[in-house]
Amino acid sequence: MDVGNHSVVSEFVLLGLGYSHNIQVLLFIIFLTLYLIIVPGNVVIITLIITDPHLHTPMYFLLANLSFVDMWLSTNTTPKMIADFFREKKTISFRGCMSQIFFSQFIAALEMVLLVVMAYDRYVAICKPLHYFTVMSLQRCIGLVVTAWVIGIVHAISQLVLIVPLPFCGPREIDSFFCDRPLVVKLACMDLHNLEIFMNVNCGMVAVIPFFLLLISYTHILLTVSKSSKMSASKALSTCTAHITVVVLFFGPCIFLYVWPLSFTWMDKFLAVFYSVFTPLLNPGIYTLRNKEIKSALERLGSYYMNSKWKT
Repeated sequence: MDVGNHSVVSEFVLLGLGYSHNIQVLLFIIFLTLYLIIVPGNVVIITLIITDPHLHTPMYFLLANLSFVDMWLSTNTTPKMIADFFREKKTISFRGCMSQIFFSQFIAALEMVLLVVMAYDRYVAICKPLHYFTVMSLQRCIGLVVTAWVIGIVHAISQLVLIVPLPFCGPREIDSFFCDRPLVVKLACMDLHNLEIFMNVNCGMVAVIPFFLLLISYTHILLTVSKSSKMSASKALSTCTAHITVVVLFFGPCIFLYVWPLSFTWMDKFLAVFYSVFTPLLNPGIYTLRNKEIKSALERLGSYYMNSKWKT
């Protein structure tokens, strides 16, 4: 097919999540409320970790990075989705669409690697406690986080350089609330079988390799914990359970969206919502609700502001 005979579309039409006005209003209220919890919640965690000296440890440094990434993950798609609920014609420019694809791929790969780094941190803390602060030095932590960012950027660029030149000449409706990479690629006017296989393999490598590294880390941790005292084992298992829960909640939707796509449109939409809205909401809660150090930091912050208020 001669690509030169096709004009590139200037915008795409997003079909959104529902067609009924009442459903649109309900979804608007739900997702606006969730977004207003996600952003302040993650900001509070980041602020606590930066300002409280008791939280200046590798684990909380990585948690602050995860909160920042989660906030960015939701912001990439949720504000436009909320604004589109009351628009009769939900459109997005070609550049805006490509930007959403880039950031969704970038953030997904970044968070996958970051979760591996957090698992490695827990592995060192539990399996090699005497060497923890030597192995997980500030320089090492920064280096691992920078590596995660580089992998995310390289992965996103490798996807985008294949999508941007595609000839989009006819259908421009995307049956979702944002420009999801598999759905956008299907709109191109050419045979995409080989390209889709390559993209799925690319995403598979980014998802499967970290997933196996996570399995290896947590297997070593569980084997070590099984030989520890009941008190130490209980504390370690509590931490690992939180990490494993986050891994399952994040990797599950990503695998079915980008590595092994399903043929059910409603399921794709559900997974996309879960991945971009509920995961950034659940991650901070899972990591902090049972965390004594975070709770203590919140109490110290509250006491500080109360004392400042009384003095003024």
